[in-house]
Amino acid sequence: MVGELIVDRYELEEVVGTGGMSSVYRAHDRLLERDVALKVLHDQFGEDGEHVERFRHEARVVAALSHPNIVTVIDRGEQNGRQFIVFEYVAGENLKSLIQREAPLSEDEAVELGLQIARALAFAHEHGLCHRDVKPQNVLLADGSEAKVTDFGIARSLDVRDGITQTGTVLGTSDYIAPEQARGSRATVQTDIYSLGVVLYELLTGELPFRGENFVAVAMRHINDPVPSVRALRPDVSPRLDAAIQRAMAKEPRQRFGSMDEFAAELEACLAQPGANGTGPGDETLVVAPAPTDRSRRAARPPAARPTIWPLILLLAGLAVLGGIFAIAFAITGSPTNFKPLVGAGKSATSKPVHLVGAASYDPQGDNRAEHPERVSLAADGSRETYWETEHYSGGLNKNGVGVVLDAGKSRKLSQVTVTTDTGGFKAEMEAGSSAGGPFTPVSSSQVVNGTAVFKLHGSAARYYVVWITDLGSNSSVHVNEVTAKG
Repeated sequence: MVGELIVDRYELEEVVGTGGMSSVYRAHDRLLERDVALKVLHDQFGEDGEHVERFRHEARVVAALSHPNIVTVIDRGEQNGRQFIVFEYVAGENLKSLIQREAPLSEDEAVELGLQIARALAFAHEHGLCHRDVKPQNVLLADGSEAKVTDFGIARSLDVRDGITQTGTVLGTSDYIAPEQARGSRATVQTDIYSLGVVLYELLTGELPFRGENFVAVAMRHINDPVPSVRALRPDVSPRLDAAIQRAMAKEPRQRFGSMDEFAAELEACLAQPGANGTGPGDETLVVAPAPTDRSRRAARPPAARPTIWPLILLLAGLAVLGGIFAIAFAITGSPTNFKPLVGAGKSATSKPVHLVGAASYDPQGDNRAEHPERVSLAADGSRETYWETEHYSGGLNKNGVGVVLDAGKSRKLSQVTVTTDTGGFKAEMEAGSSAGGPFTPVSSSQVVNGTAVFKLHGSAARYYVVWITDLGSNSSVHVNEVTAKG
């Protein structure tokens, strides 16, 4: 109760939050003359040994985490059978309140906040702890911008022997719950990565990716529905950041980032990348040399040379040779108009890059396998770290093939396509057509793709090109990390 004095030291002054298991008070520490946050377990759980142990567990695990982006535990105790934990007091709102008031946030602001949360969780993971309830309500904002992760109440040791809950127990908040968590499977670091991906999606769009009438309805959408694109609601968001969030929210944990540190590194790259305002996929960092000063121009200018007649002599010799070639051509063909130069007049001999966009997955002999249509954009997003992948097959494809379709924007005649993969050893060819749904005609020879493969194309112009995979090699599934093209 407000006004109560706990263990003759902490005076409860105001309720600042309440949940299913506990309430949080702003309290005054009379001994050290400072404000603190006091979390008190609700009375009805005081007789429940499991709830008491979970509450004590939170105090123990967070006390071991000293990080600027994690709320610090100061003390733990009991009074009249009521368990309490004392935390540092963060004078500010939680991230959910900021979202409700200001979202969608700017890209830089969202990534900065996401980075702070990622670093806190990475630190917890390094100490063997998975949060399992990452959501904006559990992130406090000190001074309006410094994020501090709190409420490790359902955190679990990454060593399954040390956990206080077992596989099969569903914990977490359904709006941010990872698919494996919704199924009752064991939580891993990838579980927190998924939830942070959802938080970033909400920061950037002001919307949750999945809504439903109840916990189960939302959880089932996290399990079954394709991951939505941030750029569908915010076209100004950079393709690289959109791809990072989609990877973080992949349905299968192994398809997400390998660690929270890896996710944080990608967010840092998104923040540092020029063109992060969505000017286009694959924007590269350009290092432009400074314009030379007058002094440097003078220094670089070669010394004046004496006039010479040799350039004139060489020019006349060249014209004489060219005249001889035309004379020979005339003698052979009877007409100088039949002579064909090596390079066509007015045409460039250099092929130009053609930007491709992932359009669809292609499985004409479909066997109820979706071939990850939600990931097709990752096949040509400018990053070799992300990828489209086939479904998993045991014993080979058992059909003619599957593929990912790329859109050239309009009908174009491509000279070559380069495919990059981190799952080498599969066989593929390039095919082309006028519709994203096929049919397609082969426009290259078949070859084994190891790392990077260049397909030389022949055939007429087409808008859609498919990387047509005919043999998985020794893989059960293969990745198409990046596809680039030249006209």
